[in-house]
Amino acid sequence: MKAKRIIGGLILLIATTSLYAVPITGEQIMQNVYDRDTGNNMQANLRMEIMNSRGQVRERDIIQVSQEDQDGIEKKLMFFLSPADVKDTGFLSISYPDDRDDDQWIYLPALRRVKRIAAKNQNDSFMGSDFTYDDMGTRNPNKDVHTLLGTTMIDGQECYIVESIPKVSNKEFDRTVTYIVKDQWYGLNKEYHYKGEMVRELTINSLESINGIYVINDMVMENHDKGTQTRITMSDVSFDNDLDSGIFTDRQLKMGPRF
Repeated sequence: MKAKRIIGGLILLIATTSLYAVPITGEQIMQNVYDRDTGNNMQANLRMEIMNSRGQVRERDIIQVSQEDQDGIEKKLMFFLSPADVKDTGFLSISYPDDRDDDQWIYLPALRRVKRIAAKNQNDSFMGSDFTYDDMGTRNPNKDVHTLLGTTMIDGQECYIVESIPKVSNKEFDRTVTYIVKDQWYGLNKEYHYKGEMVRELTINSLESINGIYVINDMVMENHDKGTQTRITMSDVSFDNDLDSGIFTDRQLKMGPRF
């Protein structure tokens, strides 16, 4: 994925470094994160564990497929496999290589209806978890203003600290702070702040390299306001599968995970 953007970035890098070294900016760092290779397509099984403020845990099993088209449009399809109360619920997200809002739909089997997620609702909770619909898409770096605050060491790795402020305000956060591994372009931690307080925090517990592609296989989103958290683990990850590109439709949402 993102081959054209990566090649273009390399050409620019070569042209620049041949003249003089230029300090990296927050915008460049977040663009590098966005352009990081994620394969042509991916399929994986997910386990979602939602813990409430009393420590009670609900579990969800999910299958996910994703793909990036030649034009840079990223598509993600998810189906809940269990438990029974969410089985066959489907979610489709389409992210664009510009600052357009994601197009997102959810299929509710009890109603036998596909519902479009309005842009104003994309910061709502995703299926009762501490993740939002926006978290489930791919946020384009053009939607924020990025500032490099400095560097720090996390688990022996040097990380950039980047503050990002949304160009369009929302009720969930007014700034984020992301810790990104230098020269690897994946994040280890992301803080969501609102009115001077950290309201949510994403922590990456584990990554692995599969076919040379870094995969986050264990992450936790904590909601500090509510005292809740959601853990997502990923397994059986495969890339460059023989997927029918036509499955990323609202029609497939009604059909279920038959691909």
